[in-house]
Amino acid sequence: MTILEETEADFDGIDRVNREAFGGDGEASLVRKLRENDHLILSLVAKTDSGEIVGHIAYSPLSGHDSGAGLAPLSVLPGFQKSGIGTQLVRASLPILREHGIGFVVVLGEPEYYSRFGFERADERGLQNEYGAGPAFRVLELRPDGLEGVAGLIRYAPEFGEL
Repeated sequence: MTILEETEADFDGIDRVNREAFGGDGEASLVRKLRENDHLILSLVAKTDSGEIVGHIAYSPLSGHDSGAGLAPLSVLPGFQKSGIGTQLVRASLPILREHGIGFVVVLGEPEYYSRFGFERADERGLQNEYGAGPAFRVLELRPDGLEGVAGLIRYAPEFGEL
């Protein structure tokens, strides 16, 4: 498995992964809109040795928090799920985000899954989300001062409102 930053040649494969992983066009449309609006901070693909895209991860800016990023979506083709591809994508992406100066990441996701990367309950760090996600709203501080001065409501990029 190879993890690479997306290129234009990957767009159709990314659409396919998101459609099949989520069973509809919502997340694929979201990624397209984020890309069109220049709201992708980072977009990585997982490719097999034959070049097939089997996984994807995207990060977008947070409204009002230049030092933060929202992780969504993370997708893996159904036939490749539970094989560690999602984990590889998350682990490969976090150092890149640090290099880009991102101080923290938020995600709406399965608490047990994301805790393995160090994500904690965001509400315990004084952060809320617009979706009422409770314990599923997680945060990871990427540097020691990454959450300094960050509190209250965290909003994803406006494209998420259309999902």
